[in-house]
Amino acid sequence: MTFNTPDTPYELAIDYGGDRFPVSGSRPRLSWKPPRNTGAADEEYELEIHIDGQSEQQAVVIGHLLVDWPVRALRSGERVQWRVRPRGGDLAWSSWHTFEAGLLDADWTASWITPADAPETSQLPPGTRPARILSATFTTSEVVSARLYSTALGVYEAFVNGERAGTVELAPGSTSYDLTLYAQTEDVTTSVRPGVNTLEIVLSDGWYRGQVGAFRKPAGWGELLAVRLEVHLELADGTTQVVGTDEKWTSAAGPVTRADLMDGQITDFLASADPQRPVLVDAVTAPPIDWSPAPPVRRIEDLTCVSLTRLESGAWVADFGQNASGWIRLTDLGPAGTRTVIDFGEHLDPRTGDLTTTHLDCQRPGDPVTVFIQHDEVVSSGAEGEVFEPRHTVHGFRYARLERGDVPLNTSSLTMRVVHTDLRATGTFACGNEDLNRLYDVARWSFRGNAVDVPTDCPTRERIGWTGDYQVFAPTAARLYDIHGFSRKWLHSVRDDQLDDGRIANFSPDGRRIKLRADQRLDSMTGSAGWGDAIVLVPWLLYKTYGDRQALAENWDAMVRWVEWALTTARTARHPSRVARSAEPMPHEEYIWDGSFHWGEWALPKARAADGTVVEPEGDWMATDKGEVGTAFLYRSTSTLAAIAGLLGREHEAARYAHLAERIKGAWCAEFLDDTGRTTVDTQASYVRALALRLAPEKLRDAAAERLAALIRAADTHLGTGFLSTADLLPVLAESGHADLAYEVLLQRTSPSWLGMLDRGATTIWEEWDGVDDNGEANASLNHYSKGAVIHFLHTHTLGLRQAEGSVAWERFVVAPVPHLSVGWARGTFDSPRGTIGVEWRVHDGELSLVVDVPPTSTATVVLPDGEQLTLNPGRSQISRQHPQGVAHVRPGH
Repeated sequence: MTFNTPDTPYELAIDYGGDRFPVSGSRPRLSWKPPRNTGAADEEYELEIHIDGQSEQQAVVIGHLLVDWPVRALRSGERVQWRVRPRGGDLAWSSWHTFEAGLLDADWTASWITPADAPETSQLPPGTRPARILSATFTTSEVVSARLYSTALGVYEAFVNGERAGTVELAPGSTSYDLTLYAQTEDVTTSVRPGVNTLEIVLSDGWYRGQVGAFRKPAGWGELLAVRLEVHLELADGTTQVVGTDEKWTSAAGPVTRADLMDGQITDFLASADPQRPVLVDAVTAPPIDWSPAPPVRRIEDLTCVSLTRLESGAWVADFGQNASGWIRLTDLGPAGTRTVIDFGEHLDPRTGDLTTTHLDCQRPGDPVTVFIQHDEVVSSGAEGEVFEPRHTVHGFRYARLERGDVPLNTSSLTMRVVHTDLRATGTFACGNEDLNRLYDVARWSFRGNAVDVPTDCPTRERIGWTGDYQVFAPTAARLYDIHGFSRKWLHSVRDDQLDDGRIANFSPDGRRIKLRADQRLDSMTGSAGWGDAIVLVPWLLYKTYGDRQALAENWDAMVRWVEWALTTARTARHPSRVARSAEPMPHEEYIWDGSFHWGEWALPKARAADGTVVEPEGDWMATDKGEVGTAFLYRSTSTLAAIAGLLGREHEAARYAHLAERIKGAWCAEFLDDTGRTTVDTQASYVRALALRLAPEKLRDAAAERLAALIRAADTHLGTGFLSTADLLPVLAESGHADLAYEVLLQRTSPSWLGMLDRGATTIWEEWDGVDDNGEANASLNHYSKGAVIHFLHTHTLGLRQAEGSVAWERFVVAPVPHLSVGWARGTFDSPRGTIGVEWRVHDGELSLVVDVPPTSTATVVLPDGEQLTLNPGRSQISRQHPQGVAHVRPGH
């Protein structure tokens, strides 16, 4: 573990994304890490800013996190250099940071163009539509600089003289296209040449018009695809030239004869050339063009084929060793006319060794089965160097089944391209237990596979941004990667999709467009506790983790509308069981949220008989009273909203929501907790909520914790929590005097358990605890990250690193390791907004040794196992303690 804070500000950044260089709107916020000898967090800094090479502009600002743009608003395409230093004295400047303003919406002059045959292809079933190539030529002289600005309704790739522009995949990304659309900027200077140049765009359905969700319904954003592109040229003679999409462009069929993000892509390199036809101009209505705060989707890494097995049928099964999101790159396509058929999945049939995907099929009562498909095909032209890489689809898979007749296949021609949002890693963890190290890696892979432009539930069956999944996992994701811009982008869609009555859609971007109330079934299942609460809890996480007050302000209205809808529903609707109990509601029932739909404690472990067989639950799940869950989350969001209101200077709202939160808490206790500390539902999940959300009064907390421990023991030391409480189970146990039991549950190997997944070959976290059963049969999705939130415990308790209560952007943190005989040592880092925090501890020969790195503008409190507390200032400190008795010794490093 190293501690190398520079002597000048470093890691300068803006709060926007971009591809090979950052691209902003007119007023980006600026951030940097403070230098080694920085004092307080509110220190003054000098900024030096150059815009398009003009004379410098100076500014003085306070602090270093998300600083408001201090000079005039930027104009389209302006290029900025800036640097920073602490104010006062002759201190050294940071290195320069550069970025550009994008082409702002008002300055776009190009038309929207649509393939000529779009009206006909729009009538084809989703999943069968081809991609189209739109093209034009332009003539220019010697070029000094060329910027390509582009976006689409659909998924697109842009080419200049046959060279692909940039490294972004699946552009322009997934948004709620009725209100939000992002563009991309690329430097194409080296691709443009004097004379005639060719521009091409490959355009397919993507998220805009393709299939959505487990039942593969068509997205409802629009009928016609379209693209908008401008190339801005600075010429050697000092003049400028702009080339854009207009009526001179043409469209034609290309080799991609089918493209769908879910179903797959078919490429026929022998497809006959299609006549060029004039494009349709401005045939669509599009939202204003904006610039994304998130990093783009890219090809992140390549995985080689670890085995290639020939089946009796003649097909090949390729194993890439890791379940992930992406596609296959195939370099050997065989002689001309060879058709290679590729199907993708997560599991092999234990009897035949063949690919099986039936566990991902879906069926609603009364409907036919929706058969799961991830299917690519390629027909070779025989040309030398021909490569198949299907960039207009994306798959979740570990295995691929390939068929190509008698044409041979070898592992060297197969590569898995791992494709997801290019998130910057911020956390590391390792410990003395290899099972836990493997679990950490598996959970990290699971999130990576579900971070394809938006946080999804799985990269296979549904691939949609379920709000509950991200609400559960976001605190863990924030320890693994910088999710600031990624989350802000997604929250924009959550706001866009909010229903008029205040409900939050179950998933966003919502291609089903439930806010239009087109589907009565979806409408009736919208507005669940733990799912809609993401609009409050995720912005709150961004504030606490990154210090982003703007994330609170820009989501404030949506938060209020959601909480007010839930409060109104609690007041006006009652569950039938309470109506049966009393025709007139008891006074506290005004705050019991039980009369509307809730997913509840989703995905509970399946009950089993003594012989291990699954016991099917009794009764109607839809009719089950889930008021305990709903009311707990109503308290959580209302109390959080009170804190947010206070931060935003909304004192009246802060007082009102704080008062309401106390009333809700009282109602929860009155309805669901008796005076012995037992909950009326008496489930592990209810006790986790009672403790984690501080619903149980102080005098009953020990009793609630003891009952939780007893339920776990009665389940033979197995967890019984579901979707909304599993992440909090182990921390609750550790913090209530049951740390040994927390580790017993963590290290349990029989189902339901995390290590049981690993023992059965999991490389990502499963949707169900028995994702692969004792017979080797797969069930449901094998890449669902929510249960992987357990690795947050590895950071906060095994390593012992957690943010101090009330701390913002890690200004204060706590190091309180919870050692266990199964671990022995742990080390990890977290790249906080103030610099890298490092923790390493080891127990050896009866002594606990601890090393802590504290970055500038932070302080740390070390809590030793005997309860002694030590305060650490910036720098490295080493602490040793005789175990179990002894005195701590602190040796400052700086």
